[in-house]
Amino acid sequence: MRDLNRLIRYLAYTLELLVLFMLQETPGLLPEIYGARPVLVMPAAVTIAMLEEEVPAMAFGILAGLFCDFGYSGVLGFHALVLGVLCFIVSLMVQAYMQVNMVTAFLTGIWTLALTISAQWLFFYYFRFSEPNYAFLHHYLPKYLYTLLFVPLIHLLNRGLSQSLGTAEK
Repeated sequence: MRDLNRLIRYLAYTLELLVLFMLQETPGLLPEIYGARPVLVMPAAVTIAMLEEEVPAMAFGILAGLFCDFGYSGVLGFHALVLGVLCFIVSLMVQAYMQVNMVTAFLTGIWTLALTISAQWLFFYYFRFSEPNYAFLHHYLPKYLYTLLFVPLIHLLNRGLSQSLGTAEK
């Protein structure tokens, strides 16, 4: 029964990532703020990592990263690598040092999203173009702040999923 609940939970997380990807990629569905749209699969991967063990957390990070790679049409595997590593680290940190609650989810979202979007800016813009500060302030920073607004909502969704489908709290 425990394996069946785990399988159902993993399928629910996969469907959640797919639905969030479709929501973030649908033009005009979520309003743009300063020309930026939120990246909903990033906070979903981080909050899933807080509730799962290392290997499934890394797998969901890689899946969310691949969705980001498909959506941004950039280098395939960049976001998968970054989010896979970050989700693995987050899962280990939660098991060893943190409790899962809204405050830790938000604080974890702050630094993981900052690292992911900063790496995106560094490798996709800073090394290629002449005005990296303008792009950071007018595109990447609004995207980061807008995405950060969704961390509490997605955390509540994932926590409810994990509790209803029988995962052990960390």
